[in-house]
Amino acid sequence: MAKTPVRTQRAKPATPPSAPSKQLDAFPNPAPERDYVIQFQVPEFTCFCPLTGQPDFAHFTIDMIADRWCVELKSLKMYMWSYRNEGAFHEKVTNTILSDIVKVADPRFIRITAKWYVRGGIYTNVVAEHRKKGWKPQPRVDLPSFEQATGLAG
Repeated sequence: MAKTPVRTQRAKPATPPSAPSKQLDAFPNPAPERDYVIQFQVPEFTCFCPLTGQPDFAHFTIDMIADRWCVELKSLKMYMWSYRNEGAFHEKVTNTILSDIVKVADPRFIRITAKWYVRGGIYTNVVAEHRKKGWKPQPRVDLPSFEQATGLAG
């Protein structure tokens, strides 16, 4: 008869591999000669209401056109995590995140869209953006759309 395996819970590491941090890091833009969009999706942002202490949840979309610097992804993750135990109004936290990214990366353009989940029957969306002085976006190019070709007849 087979023995039942002993189940144990993994021990918490003495020093966690990562921790929340307010430090944002940047690295040189690999293609500063052109405008291109870097988009970050942060679907599990959390903080709490400074008045009620209730948790707030949001989906952040960060669209950025870098200039000389790009935001390093792991530092952004740890930075966003750092709000988990902070009380902040939706408008304040969205604008603070925008300001902090502008300080470290000085992008040509950045827009943050924060879609806050329902609270008391009301959804809140906060959109904040920054344009570098003198930056002008390239004109939009509308390309024709075509049906997807499958190579199958009929």
